[in-house]
Amino acid sequence: MHSLHPRIRIVWVLQAALSAVVLAAIVGLVGFFALDIGLWLPVAVFAGLFVLFAAHSLLRYRIWRYEVREDALYLERGVFTRVKTVVPFVRIQHVDSRRSPLERVTGLASTVVYTAGSRGADVTVPGLTPDGADDLQRRLKALAIDAEGDDAV
Repeated sequence: MHSLHPRIRIVWVLQAALSAVVLAAIVGLVGFFALDIGLWLPVAVFAGLFVLFAAHSLLRYRIWRYEVREDALYLERGVFTRVKTVVPFVRIQHVDSRRSPLERVTGLASTVVYTAGSRGADVTVPGLTPDGADDLQRRLKALAIDAEGDDAV
């Protein structure tokens, strides 16, 4: 099983900080206009949420794993609920390589695998180097083409 690049922790912690800022700003606006509360509440909300979200991000990194096996892509992730996903190659419709602004700044990329099935049936492998994401994209594409004649699991 492969783990993610360690720099993904930076991306996830920055996302945690952004989420904490947004939620603290909402609390601050409501507190200021509706409850006449000072700045201490949004600062406390930011600090508490940032610590929780950042801890979740670091735990998430320790658990996230993926592996390309002979018949499928296997993913294992989750902090509170462990999720093990199997994506049979025969179900893969297309594969993208993606780089968000935070990923570009940290030199990372993601591979997104779109599968046949219900809406939202896609899987993302984050925390890859750009070359690693491109290699995974090419490999999954080739394996999906090879598996086209096989039956689904």
